[in-house]
Amino acid sequence: MTQEPTRTQRSEGIPLGRIGGVPVTLAWSWFIIAVAIIFLFGPRVAAAIPGLGTAAAYGVALGYALLLLLSVLVHELAHALTAKAWNWPTPKIVLTLWGGHTQFGDVRATPGRSLVVALAGPAANFLLALIGLGLLLFLEPGTVPRLLADIFVWANLLVAVFNVLPGLPLDGGRIVETIVWKATGSQDKGTLAAGWAGRIIAAALAAAIVVPPFLQGRTPDFSLLLITALVSGFLWMGAGAAITNARMRLRLPAVSAAALMEPATQVPSWTAVSELRRLAAAAGPRTALVLTAPTGHPEAVVDRGALFAVPDHLADSTPAAAVARALAPGAYIPNVANGQELIAYLSKLDGSEYAVIDREGTVVGLLRQETVVAAITGRRPQGRRS
Repeated sequence: MTQEPTRTQRSEGIPLGRIGGVPVTLAWSWFIIAVAIIFLFGPRVAAAIPGLGTAAAYGVALGYALLLLLSVLVHELAHALTAKAWNWPTPKIVLTLWGGHTQFGDVRATPGRSLVVALAGPAANFLLALIGLGLLLFLEPGTVPRLLADIFVWANLLVAVFNVLPGLPLDGGRIVETIVWKATGSQDKGTLAAGWAGRIIAAALAAAIVVPPFLQGRTPDFSLLLITALVSGFLWMGAGAAITNARMRLRLPAVSAAALMEPATQVPSWTAVSELRRLAAAAGPRTALVLTAPTGHPEAVVDRGALFAVPDHLADSTPAAAVARALAPGAYIPNVANGQELIAYLSKLDGSEYAVIDREGTVVGLLRQETVVAAITGRRPQGRRS
């Protein structure tokens, strides 16, 4: 029995139910490739089988689109079910414009298992091609079933061979990833290498289609150029995403609350503005002032602009809380938090500023979300508030 599809699933496409316990969704983008196949192959079907009729020829082309969808589904199911054999969480399969993708949850993979899961997809397509070849022995040439079987065989061979090319986001990219992973002990370094291999494949594919015709003094076929641009662009973007994610994960071990925080000192929230000004001057402009509740928990950060905007004659009677911006409830983290532990802490907290405390619970720093993001992505943080 399938569960009621979530709103997110519906927004991605049409939920097709569960296969082997894995939810399958047909993305709206798939209909674009289906229409393209129908209009591209309809006239060719009519030419291959004279007398079939235009409507029937386009119907056969639709059949080809559905067979291709079946091939992609089997490919992704091979990934998902192989992963499930090792108890990898597999949230869903999405069949898209580019074929499909299988999502995995947080897994503790090994090089060997990662490679087996990746190559299970192409292996399934090779098996489908062999089944199609067997069917050809029993089908009469010049008939619709024979034409569909021919297309089915070639489509699965193409999907299988293309996917074993050694570069991400293709399945064969796991070959490069595994080799580097085994050599360095770092999966992320393997992913980085496989991502660059994927970019090389994307560039080589484009060059193989574009360069020879120009060297021969002729213009490349426009439809072939369009398909090449789409496929190469897809590979380049997928490889780029793999490179970016690997670089972010490689930076994580160096990301720590103690290293990224700006110094801070804690002040009781009932302190008067006049006293707060004295403390701010003594601490210096680079030290944040964090207000604490009677319980000792951080609750706000002093806004220096607002602090010095209070008229002098009101400074003694204005509490510090009046010139501070509130922290989200519980927005404080230990100064020893780093790497994935730090990210896990922040993912559970609201707001964009967090007090940093030591083992005794004393505020020692202020950490800003933008600083953490900049450290992970390698980008400079935007302008800060005082």
